[in-house]
Amino acid sequence: MAFLGGTALRFLFQLPRFSEGLDFSAIRPDPEFTFGKTVRKIRKKLKAEGYTVVTKEKEGTVLSCFVRVPGLLYEVGLSPFPDEVIVIKVEVDTNPPSGARTETTLIRHHVLLNLFHYDRSSLWAGKLHALLSRTYTKGRDLYDLMWYLTDPTWPEPNLVLLNNALRQTDWKGPPLESRTWRGIVEQRLSELDWTTAVNDIRPFLERPSEASLLTMENLQQLLHR
Repeated sequence: MAFLGGTALRFLFQLPRFSEGLDFSAIRPDPEFTFGKTVRKIRKKLKAEGYTVVTKEKEGTVLSCFVRVPGLLYEVGLSPFPDEVIVIKVEVDTNPPSGARTETTLIRHHVLLNLFHYDRSSLWAGKLHALLSRTYTKGRDLYDLMWYLTDPTWPEPNLVLLNNALRQTDWKGPPLESRTWRGIVEQRLSELDWTTAVNDIRPFLERPSEASLLTMENLQQLLHR
């Protein structure tokens, strides 16, 4: 399984926003893998570390599990409520679109981790797919778009993966090409509720003041660089 999504960006590239989930994509069939067994291993290891853990699984094309840890936020002084629960959502897409490119990176994030993950262009494609296909406004999509576009060293999105993902979600527009994708993204931005987006993302930012930079004008300027 390859790591992707917002938490992958945070671990690998220090994305300065918090994420509530761990997202993975099944790359190669593994006859040994069962989601329930994996969840039981997670629960067992966390309990061995001293955590109280409750898990709830959901089967489907996208396997998901909510890992709930009650009392932890109170114990570390982040909540005044002893029963408040921190929830981490784990998702595994068992039928991902084809075309992703992957790599493995050794990082230090509290401990040393060897992460198998989507490469930079494929991570970029995943974010553009989310932005173009969601039926509602999500502030993290716009913030991440701004974050990607402000890095001139970031490669172009993996358009093979992006177009395959859009087809999977019944995209009605034309295929995206290197000369057209920015204009299509700009059109999508004009359809969004920016006030909702800014209010949605602010609590997840390391520097909440950055939410004020999230404007249509700024993103248009970045798209036309």
